[in-house]
Amino acid sequence: MKKSFKFLAVALTAFAIGITTSNYAISNVPSNFKVAIVNVPKVVESSAQVKALKAQNTKNVQELAKFGETAQAAIAKETDPKKQKALKEKYQKDFQTKRTAMTKAYETKLVEIDKNISTLITTQAKSKGYDLVLAKSAVLMGGTDITDEIARQVK
Repeated sequence: MKKSFKFLAVALTAFAIGITTSNYAISNVPSNFKVAIVNVPKVVESSAQVKALKAQNTKNVQELAKFGETAQAAIAKETDPKKQKALKEKYQKDFQTKRTAMTKAYETKLVEIDKNISTLITTQAKSKGYDLVLAKSAVLMGGTDITDEIARQVK
């Protein structure tokens, strides 16, 4: 019984110290501290750059599909098995090269768009005097939503 009483006393003391420390930490936040929140997926969805990138990616996929169909037709036309195999290897290599180049270009453009959107959010937040910007998905409540302002700018 004495052990459980001692444990309870230690636990309550630790709890009290934790609450006191927490309150002290919170009390050091300036009263004019401004927090903004941004719905990043909505901003990305509104972006003209993202829409153009998606359209270009669709075009590239169609181009690769057409290249594949052309290659298959050319391979099917060839009657010599050795030439057919060499042609197949050549087209596979060309297809892989094209796909790699398109993927790299897509990823590079995606990184550039991400950087542009991040810069835009940072610039907007600084101009409005926000001290902290969080993703809306990470915030349960509070903060000023600047999503619409950012979405208008990326259109």
